[in-house]
Amino acid sequence: MKNTLVTTHFKFPGQTAVYHGKVRDVYSIGKDTLVMIATDRISAFDVILPQGIPYKGQVLNQIAAQFLDATADILPNWKLATPDPMVTVGLRCEPFKVEMVIRGYLTGSAWREYKAGARTLCGIALPEGMRENEKFPSPVITPTTKADEGHDENISKEEIIAQGLVSREDYEQLERYTYALFQRGTEIAASKGLILVDTKYEFGKKDGKIYLIDEIHTPDSSRYFYQEGYQERFEKGEEQKQLSKEFVRKWLMDNGFQGKEGQKVPEMTPEYCESVSERYIELYEKITGKKFVKADSTDVVGRIEKNIWNYLA
Repeated sequence: MKNTLVTTHFKFPGQTAVYHGKVRDVYSIGKDTLVMIATDRISAFDVILPQGIPYKGQVLNQIAAQFLDATADILPNWKLATPDPMVTVGLRCEPFKVEMVIRGYLTGSAWREYKAGARTLCGIALPEGMRENEKFPSPVITPTTKADEGHDENISKEEIIAQGLVSREDYEQLERYTYALFQRGTEIAASKGLILVDTKYEFGKKDGKIYLIDEIHTPDSSRYFYQEGYQERFEKGEEQKQLSKEFVRKWLMDNGFQGKEGQKVPEMTPEYCESVSERYIELYEKITGKKFVKADSTDVVGRIEKNIWNYLA
């Protein structure tokens, strides 16, 4: 636990700004370069939880790097290098103010809304009579606004265009990229015995060109089910065996926490944090098909600082 990275306070040559997100710390170098550090922080219900998760940052960074490389033929992405297991250096792009969420199955927050009676989601009509974890006839894009603070809000394509958040031409290109990336992710997941259930993509623009930015197909941005037993569990109305952060959300809900005012985060014991770490490593190994090699964590801060300095030099 003592070797988890939950805060960073680096000063790099040419550094112009730093942004501390829920999970990532992003250092701006000059005008065109970003150094993104995937910390071991974990968030749920838009709240940063009080304990870090060992090796979580390494898992997220290395999965994202592999999937950025595996989709680079679909569109360009921001990644230039990964000088450390927890670090990606890339191009600074102007982010679009929406996140492209795409769902292959009715689950999570979409299911909660559907169960409560909603039959449209982000302006998309949903079929009657669907059940939890049922596959949609075809994947649906349910975008959200990208909030600087607080909750991201569901929004429809027409509202995005009407509010001038994204031009129609750009939005329709983002849709095409989103479907293509999800198709690729679905194929890769299937080859590893997994179902890519839903995920989100973020895009930005640089010199008039659209780039894929941030992370992709990680357990923080995506939900995976195990293929084996999916149909049987679905028919019996049982919970799916899944690899995603949903198990953390479920643990919090079972312990009376959903990020609402007055609610207290349950105690995250070292044993609990280790169990979450094991789940993240399991997902890494399952989705990448590679053995997870734990980076030396005797001095995480020193290691990261040295590797970034060497790269920038």
